[in-house]
Amino acid sequence: MFNQIEYGIEDSRSYQEYRTLVADLLAEGKSTGKNQSEDLLNYSKLNNSRMKRLDKTFKISEKTKENIRNLSKNQIWIVLTESWCGDAAHALPVINKITESSKNVSLRILLRDENEALMNKFLTNGTKSIPKLIILDADTKELVDTWGPRPSEATKMVQMHIEKYGFLDADFKKELQVWYNANKGLNIEEDILDLLCVTADCV
Repeated sequence: MFNQIEYGIEDSRSYQEYRTLVADLLAEGKSTGKNQSEDLLNYSKLNNSRMKRLDKTFKISEKTKENIRNLSKNQIWIVLTESWCGDAAHALPVINKITESSKNVSLRILLRDENEALMNKFLTNGTKSIPKLIILDADTKELVDTWGPRPSEATKMVQMHIEKYGFLDADFKKELQVWYNANKGLNIEEDILDLLCVTADCV
């Protein structure tokens, strides 16, 4: 896994580089990923708008700012994603705002379909679910923690729906997006703060 992570870091993009890539692809009528379709393109367009909104409106709390600044070691945060992923569209802007508050954290973005070997090391219940945040010690490249593909409250919603119906239907996916819009990234920030408390003295 070490070699896969090293390769991934070398091949990664900054958050702004990723945002530019998505915008350029949309201008060409494309999404990221190996597969191209009208549905994936439409999802990518919608997600680009969601990310633009969160980039402008989301503000992290002073508590989160203080705790990420208290990190005792430098870290690299890698996020595996694709432009068509609705969960990622809500998570990435929040993760970016958090990392911007610390000189000790470098955020790098990788496309899932271009990094299959690495993705296979971080499956969720056997699936290549994204977004997947991989937190590494910057010096040793040792794994510190992971997060994803959904915030804790959304994960509970998904689990309850699957237990009741056996699958995620279109109506539930709409309900989930309504929840994301109402929550405004707060649960994602809370989850990330919980991860930070593992590596820093939380206040």
